[in-house]
Amino acid sequence: MNNKVVINTDIEKSKINKNIYGHFAEHLGRGIYEGIWVGEDSPIPNTNGIRNDVLEALKNIQVPVLRWPGGCFADEYHWKDGIGPRENRKRMVNTHWGGVVENNHFGTHEFMMLCDMIGAEPYICGNVGSGTVQEMSEWVEYMTFDGESPMANWRKENGQQEPWKLKYFGVGNENWGCGGNMRPEYYADLYRRYQTYVRNYGDNKLYKIAGGANVDDYRWTEVLMKNAHWMMDGLSLHYYTMPGEFWTGKGSATDFPEEEWFITLQRALHMNTLITRHSAIMDQYDPEKRIGMIIDEWGTWFDPEPGTNPGFLYQQNTIRDALVAGLHFNIFHEHADRVHMTNIAQTVNVLQAMILTEGEKMLLTPTYHVFDMFKVHHDASLLQVDGQFDQYQFGDESLPQVSVSASKDKDGKVHISLCNLDHKNEADLNLELRGFDLSASKMSGKILTADKMDAHNTFDQPEHVKPVTWTDVKTEGQAISAKLPAMSVAVLTLE
Repeated sequence: MNNKVVINTDIEKSKINKNIYGHFAEHLGRGIYEGIWVGEDSPIPNTNGIRNDVLEALKNIQVPVLRWPGGCFADEYHWKDGIGPRENRKRMVNTHWGGVVENNHFGTHEFMMLCDMIGAEPYICGNVGSGTVQEMSEWVEYMTFDGESPMANWRKENGQQEPWKLKYFGVGNENWGCGGNMRPEYYADLYRRYQTYVRNYGDNKLYKIAGGANVDDYRWTEVLMKNAHWMMDGLSLHYYTMPGEFWTGKGSATDFPEEEWFITLQRALHMNTLITRHSAIMDQYDPEKRIGMIIDEWGTWFDPEPGTNPGFLYQQNTIRDALVAGLHFNIFHEHADRVHMTNIAQTVNVLQAMILTEGEKMLLTPTYHVFDMFKVHHDASLLQVDGQFDQYQFGDESLPQVSVSASKDKDGKVHISLCNLDHKNEADLNLELRGFDLSASKMSGKILTADKMDAHNTFDQPEHVKPVTWTDVKTEGQAISAKLPAMSVAVLTLE
């Protein structure tokens, strides 16, 4: 049987917010230091302390928004420690992540500079867990007030005359856990209090994001929406994909059996259920869908690479990770009316990273290539897609073999993203396009695939897994027939 798909190119649904392709960089392991920031006097080529190779790679995938400084780190971060002359900045212990010394050399100015260099909107997460209302209020004033005030004057003294444009501000992080172990009722009250002092200065309008639920804690969403929905613009959700269990062993990033391949993809697909159920609760209080669901931590979480500091969360990245990313994006697109932003964890050297570095060496991961291939969906219109799919069978369980999403961009080009989850069998595809003249169009495709389940890039073989031209595709009238290799992610473009 074929995987039969009908794409209605004339039925445009929600706009796919480019911020769905957002990123997250926490002060964790080698994510910031070594990964992004090397300092101006480093032998590694850099611009104002930011690594040039990483800078170029991030510019290439058009990172729309970058979340910082955490994560759990955000609720022990005191922003005043990270401004002014670097040699005078306070050194602190990063208690959450490896117990290493944080020298605060990468602070507000450096982060805003990075966002400016890569063309990303900054998304700053404020400290509710161990910080004060005054501290959060003064941070917003420092960054965004254009006038005479102690904070604005201090910013100018530190070299930034003009206030920054800041849109996204998170009031706390994981306040049910590392951000204070709070009950939802308590956090809802704290959110209401703290956000009062997160002010709009001049024409800078903040989009305030409340700390949302962990995985399937639907009660948290209910309590937050009931008690504070009119005071928020976004509500977050965190969900990580792992084949094992969080505390007892998540599974290896590269040395895994077929069963873990299947379980990982099955759990990645669970994101659809979570969004659907949390959305239903949000709909009761916000039927117009004004409030965005902000999935600002997602991705694979495996056991750290052997021989590395376990607190650094450094893991390899395989074709399996690429499929997890592709599946998530297809799901996020489908919920684009409610999902306004997501941020993969994390950008460099941490968890499901885009980029790995080792000294002066750098490589792009299979996940990076998915972000690169899928950037054609940024701000495009979601198209109506219906399909009948073969089942990918493993033991007594099965999943749909193929995941598909389609969009139309502002120039009228149609982009179709496809994933074949099956680790052994190729997928025969029949794509019928309605409302689009295939005979007068040009078709091109890219595909990312591998011959082994754990195929990944190393510093010796940095291009082992990378996209190639997809040639096994042909048109027949108003349909496209294609063969999608086992364990592959592909994008077709019709113009």
